[in-house]
Parts: sequence; C-alpha cells; structure tokens
Amino acid sequence: MDWNDLKYFLAVARTASLTQTSSDLKVSQSTVGRRIAELEQGVGMALFQRHQTGYFLTDEGRVILRYAEAVEDSIISLERSAAGLDKTPAGTVRLATSENLATDLIIPALPTFRETFPSICLEIITSTATAELDRREADIALRVVRPTRGNLKVRRVGRMTYSVYGSRDYIERHPIIEGETLGGRHFIAWDDSHSYMPAAVWLSKEHPDCRIALVTSSLPSQIAAVRAGLGLAVIPDFLTVKDDFIRVIPSDQMFDAEVWLVTHADLVASARVRAVSDFLSEQVMWANPELSGRWRGA
Repeated sequence: MDWNDLKYFLAVARTASLTQTSSDLKVSQSTVGRRIAELEQGVGMALFQRHQTGYFLTDEGRVILRYAEAVEDSIISLERSAAGLDKTPAGTVRLATSENLATDLIIPALPTFRETFPSICLEIITSTATAELDRREADIALRVVRPTRGNLKVRRVGRMTYSVYGSRDYIERHPIIEGETLGGRHFIAWDDSHSYMPAAVWLSKEHPDCRIALVTSSLPSQIAAVRAGLGLAVIPDFLTVKDDFIRVIPSDQMFDAEVWLVTHADLVASARVRAVSDFLSEQVMWANPELSGRWRGA
C-alpha cells in the first residue's frame, strides 16, 4: 500500500466528489481517480460505490475510514510536535481570521512585523467558518467565537463592540415610521448558514419581524450594502471610522463580543507561532483602543 493514497481516500470520503477533491488537493481529477483505484487494488476491496451523484463509501470503506483517520491523527500530531520543537522564528504560520480583521487590522500592521521577523511567512485564511486547528487547517486563529473543544490554548485579547448603522443618505430618505419594527427601516442580514454569528443572533432575538432588504454571507458585503443605501446593518464600531454612517442603535444598547486568540497546545512553544501570537495580541489588538478595552478604562 502507498500510504499517500490515504490522503486521497480521506478527501473523497469527506467530499464524495472527485472534482472537489482535485480542487482541494490541487491535482487533476484523473489523478484522484487513479489513486483511489490503486488503494482499492492494494487493500483488495471496493471502498466506494460510484454513482453519477458522487462517490459513496461501501461498508468496507467505512471500516477503512476509521483506520485512515487514526493514521491522519498520528501524522498531524507528529507534525505539531515537530513544529513545537522549533526554536527559530522562521517558516510559515497559518492564521485563520475574519476578512475584516485581516484587511483592517492585521495586514496594515504587517510591515513592522516583517521588519522584525523577515523569515516568517504569514498565511492568512479568511473565512467565517471555523478552521480546525486539530486538523492543521490553521496554526493560530483570531476569533469572536470561543472554541469549546480541542487541545487548544485560548486567551482573550480584546473586546469588539457593535452598533446598528445606516448611511446618512438612507436615514434621511427613510424617516422613522412610528409603531414599526426598527422604525420601518430595512435591514441587511446574515444568511441561515451564519445564524450563529453574534449579529445574526441579536437580530433574530430582538427584531425577528424586521423588514429584510438583503441577505449576505459576509460582513464586507453588508458594509458595502450600507454604503449603497440599502438599509441598516450591525457593524463592529471600529470598522465605521472612515465612513459617513449614522449610528441608529448605539453599542451600549447592543452586545459586544470577546476576541479570542487560539493556538493548538502543541504549537505554543514554537518560536514562529509565538512570534505571530505576540504580534497579534500586542501590536494589533492592544494598539487599537476600540478593541483592547483601554477606551473603557481597562
């Protein structure tokens, strides 16, 4: 058996698609199909049922999946342990965070970081989905949702306040209608797949019957919609400094979210991971009073 074939097997088992696996692993679809066929030949059994709608595990395939995941866990653990022994701040560090934290906070501060640590390459993964640190999808994460499972080191590095904003033009064109939810003004909301987001939870709880003008899956698109005058949206206060937005519901009537720096426990001792962690907590978060809590007197 070629152990590398297990990587392809796991990917297809999780996606049920040769096309998606080829895209994820950056290889051709024919390569994925060939590696699966070679693995099946090596173990002497069919691991997938081939259908027009995808590849689905056979009973034998489900048994092999358990062993393959155990092998994967061992390899990932070995990689993390090796990385944790690193004493030189050099190499690649994968950081998972939201797009707005990346573009508005982290990237503007990177020139200073690069001057201090020129041998570290920071790979930023921007997504509202939670990257799995246990699976090495990222080494560090900066999140507003605290993880509840995994062998992780978690610490609070800031607090993000939110308000409801509208563009000046929209507010002037849509005066308050008495007796209507949110004064009759329309709202820009998160889609159902992001119902766990703090802003989505707040809206569903406080104003479940509000008029929805637009549903999106990202905060940048919501901010763009507010700029375009489509309606109101919940936006972190630190992102509105450069916009001519009007605060409709202030932060003291809203909610706030703690910002968490998350690192896998096996990587805490790594010099390059520690350098990025310190950079995020000290130079990025602490340098912004709106996020560090110092503006509240902390």
